[in-house]
Amino acid sequence: MAPKHTKIKFPLWQYLNQPLFSHDTKLILNPHRFASMWRLQLLERCWFKECDAKGPQQH
Repeated sequence: MAPKHTKIKFPLWQYLNQPLFSHDTKLILNPHRFASMWRLQLLERCWFKECDAKGPQQH
């Protein structure tokens, strides 16, 4: 059984694999700022993801 509250650890791999010379994304060198932005983007991705547990929806 999973714990009730799980803390998301620092996304080290995503931090180290940031694109250096990208026009689409800005390089974030501050680890605290990167972690907060990554968590915000994770929340947005989860928010917009379709959930199959809802069942058939009417459009």
